[in-house]
Amino acid sequence: MDRVFVAVTVMFEEPFWVLVFERTEDNKLSVCKVTVGAEPKDYEVQEFLLTHYCRLRFSPAVETAVKEVHMNPKRRQREVHKKVKDTGIGTKSQQALKLQQEEMKTERRIFSKEQKEIERMRRFELKQQKKKEKHRGR
Repeated sequence: MDRVFVAVTVMFEEPFWVLVFERTEDNKLSVCKVTVGAEPKDYEVQEFLLTHYCRLRFSPAVETAVKEVHMNPKRRQREVHKKVKDTGIGTKSQQALKLQQEEMKTERRIFSKEQKEIERMRRFELKQQKKKEKHRGR
């Protein structure tokens, strides 16, 4: 049975608060970064996760090593507190976010290029139509 692990990191990047969702599935890590305004409360993060998870756009998957470790709950709690104190996101997450950013950038470039071409053709057709209208009566 496949397992999917989702970790949520809440951090402050001037001037906004950011939610970083890290999803690990089949030893592949993908990340999604969501910017929010005010500092979110725990219940707001949980509600956001439950209502908007299906609409999150995760980055392309990056290969990562995942090992299952069964740990004492008190030790796990200590590690959670350490992670909360740490700032920033892991390097694998940063790589995944960078991949997503580059992918979105290429999509935007392709889309804007197509839009410019459509606009150029529309203007050309308009010019041709005006030319024909000028010569029609003479």
